[in-house]
Amino acid sequence: MDLEEINTIAVLGAGNMGHGITEVAAMAGYDVNMRDIKAEFVEDGYDQIEWSLNKLAEKDRLSREDADAALERVTPLVDMEAAVADADVVIEAVPEQMEIKEEVYRELEACAGDDALFVTNTSSLSITDLAEFTDRPERFCGMHFFNPPVRMQLVEVISGAETAEETLDVVEELAEEFGKTPVRVHRDSPGFIVNRILVPLMNEASWLVSDGEATIAEVDSTTKYELGLPMGTFELGDQVGNDISYHVLEYMHDVLGDAYEPAPLLEEKVENEELGKKTGAGFYDYENGDGVQIPTDEHSDLVETRLLATMANEAAKLIGGDVAPPESIDEAVKLGAGFPDGPVKLVDEYGLERLHSALEDAYEDTGHGRYEPADYLAERAAEGGFVDAGGDSDAVSFEAIRVEYPGEMVGHIAIDRQHRMNTISNEVLDELSTAIELLEDDDDVRAVLLTGAGEKAFSAGADVQSMAGSGGDPLEAQELSRRGQSTFGTLESSSMPVVAGIDGYCLGGGMELATCADIRIASERSEFGQPELNLGLIPGWGGTQRLRHIVGEGRAKEIILTAERYDAETMESYGFVNEVVDDDELSERAFELASELAAGPPIAHTFTKRAMAAGRDDVDAGLEYEASAFGHLMATDDLMEGITAFMGDGEPTFEGK
Repeated sequence: MDLEEINTIAVLGAGNMGHGITEVAAMAGYDVNMRDIKAEFVEDGYDQIEWSLNKLAEKDRLSREDADAALERVTPLVDMEAAVADADVVIEAVPEQMEIKEEVYRELEACAGDDALFVTNTSSLSITDLAEFTDRPERFCGMHFFNPPVRMQLVEVISGAETAEETLDVVEELAEEFGKTPVRVHRDSPGFIVNRILVPLMNEASWLVSDGEATIAEVDSTTKYELGLPMGTFELGDQVGNDISYHVLEYMHDVLGDAYEPAPLLEEKVENEELGKKTGAGFYDYENGDGVQIPTDEHSDLVETRLLATMANEAAKLIGGDVAPPESIDEAVKLGAGFPDGPVKLVDEYGLERLHSALEDAYEDTGHGRYEPADYLAERAAEGGFVDAGGDSDAVSFEAIRVEYPGEMVGHIAIDRQHRMNTISNEVLDELSTAIELLEDDDDVRAVLLTGAGEKAFSAGADVQSMAGSGGDPLEAQELSRRGQSTFGTLESSSMPVVAGIDGYCLGGGMELATCADIRIASERSEFGQPELNLGLIPGWGGTQRLRHIVGEGRAKEIILTAERYDAETMESYGFVNEVVDDDELSERAFELASELAAGPPIAHTFTKRAMAAGRDDVDAGLEYEASAFGHLMATDDLMEGITAFMGDGEPTFEGK
């Protein structure tokens, strides 16, 4: 089956995941039959979809016409045959109990068309085992969405033992049609990627408290304010639902052995029905207490090491077992759990050899299977990490860009294709990604300066000629758009301040790239614009989204819809350019500003950018992150350095501690 042959989708289950998946599919233009076993369940799911679409329309994330059209595509049903007889793809999203799923698949197989693809939204159960309940294991795979499906970007696409490669390819393409990012799980393994990392992490946190080695406050303080994860471990458990974590662990324990034995504390919470926010109490009390209260200054070295060691061990099992490569693990956990950095990067930076030794010591002391190091972990620890160290700039070869270190803790990226006006090719996208990662990993770099080589152009846009390989294929064009969005997004989310020094043409994709900088300085001769509509296109590397946050929606529409060109002073008046300087002063002033920022407090820079990003579409989330970050910064050495320098009328020397 090809993607073009998919018109009708059936979703089995109208609960939180079922109605969410239905809404996503309907918004993508598919007719969707949503089925559950009782009319009240289906009606409730339909009402939830209607409410959600209305909210999206109210917030201008969807037009009223598109919201109404999406709802029109949803058909609520109770009868199985009516729901699936004409479906090209059936997505099962019923409760996570093998016996329930078996019953559903037996009934489904008797009603569905012979060519229909079956996919399961299971978060942990074996794809191979579920496929045995059908007559089409080669056309069966996992398609694991994350809650809530409308907002979460990740979809894990999981292979069963007999799944055909064609099936996986089509399901990945379908996920992309839904506007999601698919990550392939190459082998059927409990927990897949994200839950395989997160659930043992939450379990280890519970073991630390059960064994009296740490308090809940110490664990969550360390997780949130030392490791920099978006939530404390116990805070996350309450958010997910402690029963969910427990049942995933039970399944992993049954399949993989004692290493996944649930901690007594977690078991106790489930027995007492303290399941988290949904029941009003879990590790925190949400009804009669103060809810989540995480201290900023109770960091524990033991907790940090144990949690990172747990992630390292699980990552080793996934990589060594050919379940997923390092880059897929990091991408999945960042998208599915909101980690600022992936677990592979986190453990490599901490030191894989240290973590391996910590596991060996804990295993020797306790004998518990969760501390037994994986063979592949020992192998990679001896090599220095899961991913070979990037080394300095001399160890990486660039052809289309330059990476330089002009001093003052500044890393300089220059697009160097002067013969083609520094236009952005596939090669530039690849090298930009590498360069950003290289500078992020360099402790001696605290700010990034981004320029174009020469005096004619910062970047005149996409190199249409070199990218013409899509040949009008919509799927290839979509992939190109996503590649650019991802690369530019990495620059935008850099933990360091990014300064764009703009000289000459800054057009199309070049302007979209400049939009990802934190501060833009331009020469008087610079010229800006988004000319894509003159070609019958739209900005495809984030321009329709990011520009409005800088200049406002009205100006963004003006710039994009008119496809006009604007001089530097006009763009300064619009708020896109922060400063306009004489042509011959640009290089010096851009470096001066980058070096000033590099001398600032790096932790505060990172938290400022994250807080602003978190509040971009959700002010309350941004304010909550701001408050948490403010509390953390009060306990840093940098704060004391700043206060001391201020009181003594001197210049602070921040060390990022």
